[in-house]
Amino acid sequence: MNRKYMILLLIPFTMIYANMDFEYVGVEVNITTADNKKKHFLVKRHIPKECKKVLITNKNLWTGDFAHKSVPTVCKSTFVHTKGKLLPITLDPDLETYGELEVLAFIKEMQDNDEMLLIDGRTESWYAYFTIPGAINVPFIHIKRKKEYEFEFEDALKLFGVKKDKEGEYDFSKVKTLVVFCNGPWCSQSPDMLYALLEIGYPAEKLKWYRGGMQTWLAAGMTTTKDVK
Repeated sequence: MNRKYMILLLIPFTMIYANMDFEYVGVEVNITTADNKKKHFLVKRHIPKECKKVLITNKNLWTGDFAHKSVPTVCKSTFVHTKGKLLPITLDPDLETYGELEVLAFIKEMQDNDEMLLIDGRTESWYAYFTIPGAINVPFIHIKRKKEYEFEFEDALKLFGVKKDKEGEYDFSKVKTLVVFCNGPWCSQSPDMLYALLEIGYPAEKLKWYRGGMQTWLAAGMTTTKDVK
């Protein structure tokens, strides 16, 4: 690719990250729920005032439950860390792994781009409990176990922009860019979905993995669908 065009492609993300307050300013997201209600979210990082005064020291960060008892309760969270298995940073050489800022930038761009989808790969009850604002639910089992969930699998592919040619082969020429996540960096549901999509020929460059998932999203103090404005 011509170097000039590579630079132009990088400009939107570069401009976003140039603003170091991006995670605190946030991104406006409007969604329509299953019961046709309109909801508005400002997706951002939430840092309570009490927490801004807490000093970053070894004692405060690493003692007790990874936070000293003197740290205000509102400034700390406790997570289950004994489930699942640790996963690598990279699932495929051509498949990008995203962090929180990349997800936030994706959500922002997604507001004006129908070719981008944020996918919560968890099952329905987990998605209903809470998710990242703007995410849609496509349970990983519908993709991983496509023979068992034949109709759901085909519906998902249509949503992703996959078509079939005259011979019945999948056409991935106009597929959407997906960011897929699940419960946390120990959760194998989103990797299972991504591997299943790669197996049928979905272009790796059109797939992104938010490895941190809901656990890391919450740990960073980011907005969820429970935080209705």
